[in-house]
Amino acid sequence: MSPSETSASSGSPGGGGGSIADASGFTAAAMRDALLGFIDHADALLAVKEIATGRYLHVNARMAELLGRPAQQVVGLSDADMMEAGQWTALRAADQSAAAQPGFQQSEHRIERDGQRREFSVYRSVLAPSDGGAPRCLLCIWTELTAARQKDAQLQRALQQIETQQREGEAQRRETLDGNLRDAETGLYQRVHFEDQLRREVDLSSREHREFALVSITLDPLSAKALALGSAARLRVLEALGGLLRSNTRAMDASCRIDDDHFAVLLSGVGLATAHSRMEGLRRQCATQIVMLDGQEIGFTVSMGVSSFPHTALSQEELVRASATALAEARRRGGNHVTLASIRFESD
Repeated sequence: MSPSETSASSGSPGGGGGSIADASGFTAAAMRDALLGFIDHADALLAVKEIATGRYLHVNARMAELLGRPAQQVVGLSDADMMEAGQWTALRAADQSAAAQPGFQQSEHRIERDGQRREFSVYRSVLAPSDGGAPRCLLCIWTELTAARQKDAQLQRALQQIETQQREGEAQRRETLDGNLRDAETGLYQRVHFEDQLRREVDLSSREHREFALVSITLDPLSAKALALGSAARLRVLEALGGLLRSNTRAMDASCRIDDDHFAVLLSGVGLATAHSRMEGLRRQCATQIVMLDGQEIGFTVSMGVSSFPHTALSQEELVRASATALAEARRRGGNHVTLASIRFESD
């Protein structure tokens, strides 16, 4: 049998070691020195522990460095003497588990040292004594995973960044395609596109006998602080309101800027009660939105009028008038309010 075949058939440290040396003509001491040198060259950490007590019997320089003591001071100590409870108890449990099983056992551990978290893969195996008695020692070989894990994390972050850039690029492409349809300050659709969509929604809802809601929105008068900051403050408020309107509408909905301070939202397939609930949530978001300019906080509120098809109107013109009337009532109440349009009641 060749040396490599003998080595492969050996199931645990020490098992068959003599036959390898006999067949190859080198001593066990030479093999030990070569293996220790290989472990050091591979930058691995080596320790031999007493199974019964967990005390270290031997460590190499890299293991001593991790434990923060010279190698000669580590011998005779256990992990409990050099580590916090949360760390040494996990190591002790893994040692005892490996000591109770044949062959090499692998586990991973995180060690906190000098404010730095380091990760390791640890292989353990009992060392069979030469006298054939019960095993007394445990061999532990540590390899550090910290750098590899950090590289993996960096790679994942880079991939996520690429994906984000791709999504942003696609979004920018779509925005470019309909850029002529959107308002530059708020990112909302302009009035012409909105009116076309409103006509289509009225036609579709009439044919399919379904409902939808129209919301008229106006920006309440800005505070004296915001007015003192000039046009830049007003632009920040418009940008914030545009963002809130976009984030609170679905793909099948539409939001637009009618004129300077007047906005509208079309909620497809939504009834009056649901529309009121959603717009009340939007109103609260606007009232609590933090807008900063030159280190100063600017607040703003909105008023809303909600109408629905066919409950408050049966045509596009009636629907627009109903939401405008409800909006006027919300403003009459002092602003920062959501008002529902009156529901139609058909006479017998």
